[in-house]
Amino acid sequence: MTLKIRIDDSAPPYEQVRAQISEQARSGVLPVGYRLPTVRGLAENLGLAANTVAKAYRALEADGVIETRGRNGTYVAAAGSAAQRQAASAAQTYAERVRRLGVPETEALTAVQDALRAAYRA
Repeated sequence: MTLKIRIDDSAPPYEQVRAQISEQARSGVLPVGYRLPTVRGLAENLGLAANTVAKAYRALEADGVIETRGRNGTYVAAAGSAAQRQAASAAQTYAERVRRLGVPETEALTAVQDALRAAYRA
């Protein structure tokens, strides 16, 4: 696993760690079942505070990208299905909310497309 933290990047270090691990897991660079370094080990390797790496790991676990198996370590999860379930749930919640608010379907779709463009450019 290769991570590079850029101090001059506008994204905070924990977000850089989260995004890079997530991308490597989704692209297959980090295969399902790959054991990640400990929080302390990765923090030392990257020159970051342990809390920074722990925050990234918590976000990755919430996203279903990694799973912690207690003292046995942290591993890349079979994230596809978990991520898809969470995305579908979020989409359903959004659709129900905009419908209740009376937002026309075309405007709701435009709002989602704008948000996705902004998120994927970040």
